[in-house]
This record gives sequence, C-alpha cells and structure tokens, in this order.
Amino acid sequence: MNVEELVSALTLEEKAGLCSGADFWHTKAVERLGIPAIKVSDGPHGLRTQKEGSTDPNDAIEAVCFPAGCAAAASFDPALTRRMGAALGREARASGVQVLLGPAVNIKRSPLCGRNFEYYSEDPYLAGELAAGFIQGVQSEGVGTSIKHFAANSQ
Repeated sequence: MNVEELVSALTLEEKAGLCSGADFWHTKAVERLGIPAIKVSDGPHGLRTQKEGSTDPNDAIEAVCFPAGCAAAASFDPALTRRMGAALGREARASGVQVLLGPAVNIKRSPLCGRNFEYYSEDPYLAGELAAGFIQGVQSEGVGTSIKHFAANSQ
C-alpha cells in the first residue's frame, strides 16, 4: 500500500490520533493498518526524553548535549552540523528513538525572540545549509527528523 492509499484508509479519528500522540514521546499506533507507534525525542542539541516506563517527564535519560544552534552557526560549517547530526542519530537509535524533533530553523528576525539560541542564523542561506547538514547527519544513521519552529515563531 502506498502513502496515498494508506492516508485514504485512515479514519478521521485515526488521523487526529497520529497528530496528538499516545503520550508525551510516542505516536499512536494504527494496528489495523500496520502503522506502529514510534518514539520521538526533542533533540536539536541533545536527546531529551524520559526513561522507558516512567510517567514523570522530568525523569530523563542521560544524554550528550551539543552546542545550541547559534553556537554551531558561528562555525559556518555544514560538515560540522552533519557530524553533530550523525552523533545525535546514533544516540537516538541507541535509545530507541525513531524521530528526532529538530532542528529548529526559524530565521532570527528580532533580538527579543526567546528561542533565538535554538536557531542557526538570521541569514536564510546559512541557516538552510547548516540545517541540511544536521538533517543529513541524523538521517544517515537511520533516524528521521522533524524540522520545527520554522514559521511564525519569531517574537
């Protein structure tokens, strides 16, 4: 079954369920169509996920923390963000995470934005090149990515 057929076979309730998740870090499975639950993790700078079986979101696994996007961007080096992404991809895979929630790719438009530390740059070309490197690195390890904070999240 291809993607279009699979989406057409989902009920409205199942589609909504895929958007809301089973819990904080897992999507809902749709067993009748063979769609498994997947584990996601916040992770543009390091994995942020709780220990399996814990219901306390503060009961986090230990994880490596990489420089924030603004610091990585100071390198002007997409090969560096690719290596960071690959390292995070390996860590995600080892922790059972299938999708890393990141990178954050909004353009810095105001110095008052509280998330500027997460974003690579005010230069869209540089931000795009660095994000592409990061994504290629993560995906080279068999882990998916989910770009975040890319629109209307500036101030």
